[in-house]
Amino acid sequence: MYTAIIIVTTLLLAVYAVLILQYRSWFLRLRPFEPAPVPGAPTRFSIIIPARNEEGQIGNCLASIFGQSYPGTHFEVIIVNDHSTDRTEAVVKAWQAQHANLCLINMADHVEPNALNSYKKKALELAIATSSGEWVVTTDADCQAKPGWLSLLDAYIRQYQPVFVAAPVMFTTKGNFLDTFQLLDFISLQGITAAAVSAGFHTMCNGANLAYRKDVFYAVDGFKGIDGLASGDDMFLMHKIKQLYPNRMGYLFAQGAIMATAPMADWRSFINQRIRWASKADAYQDRGIFRTLALVYALNACLFLWLVGSLFFTGGWVPWLIFIAIKTLVELSFMIPVSKFYGHLPAMYWFLPMQPFHIAYTVVAGWLGKFGSYQWKGRKVQ
Repeated sequence: MYTAIIIVTTLLLAVYAVLILQYRSWFLRLRPFEPAPVPGAPTRFSIIIPARNEEGQIGNCLASIFGQSYPGTHFEVIIVNDHSTDRTEAVVKAWQAQHANLCLINMADHVEPNALNSYKKKALELAIATSSGEWVVTTDADCQAKPGWLSLLDAYIRQYQPVFVAAPVMFTTKGNFLDTFQLLDFISLQGITAAAVSAGFHTMCNGANLAYRKDVFYAVDGFKGIDGLASGDDMFLMHKIKQLYPNRMGYLFAQGAIMATAPMADWRSFINQRIRWASKADAYQDRGIFRTLALVYALNACLFLWLVGSLFFTGGWVPWLIFIAIKTLVELSFMIPVSKFYGHLPAMYWFLPMQPFHIAYTVVAGWLGKFGSYQWKGRKVQ
């Protein structure tokens, strides 16, 4: 059994190394977006922010949005208060007194507190139905945008005429172990997202920094067919739009467009977040994504079993460490250029020491995402 694990791990690592080096090649081909003068009126945006118990974060989010260099006459902000039990509603109303283009929707007026499995999709649907912009922009209540965010998005839309635009997201960090662990994990996800776009595949995106035409949302029947899934308001919608408009998908690769968001505050929240992400893995219609996720999980599961087996077989530690070294070097060749783009190169010093923790977390989160349940925003989700 132990020998079989070593053989399988060797084969998986070889395939994985080729894949990561391919991602590196794709990422290095990307060039940051440079706006070009395009005649015409600025795009009108409807920025939609679902919020549940975000009184401590939403003020900073709104400050970053209303601090945009973009004309306030060409965007509106719609907050959907998802049954918050804190002062989220009061904070938003205080901002409403200062900004006429800020709208508040209370989900409690439309949906009972325990009636759905995906409240975020319902929040987006409610907001889109009342929106006046030609483009819908989604972000989260704990995010903060750079001042030129909307201007870059407008320039990209007018220059390339897409119907869907994904853009980069990155965690902030206080430098502690948990923040750094999440940062490294998220850098890899964002790097793969960008690399896949460079290769011509739109396989991943993040709802914290997403834009799509309102008419296109309705052209693909919105979240119909995916509204029963607790997660996936971003990627599953992207795949629906991609099927109808395969040549009009965009990715705004620009440092000024990076949306900053805070990592999870504790390990429990972090694991629940990753279980939520992992829970949608087998629902992807794009089998390429599923195969990649399966490869990553299988490799980490084998390394984990090998590590456990090393406790009972003399000398098992040495080859395991060699494999970890090879895996780390291959991943760093990809992670270093990605972390440079996001301004987090110093975090790479922690990459090797965190490998054992990352292997264990991948195995646990992947397993529970398939067979377990999780708590999210105070709700238990199956």
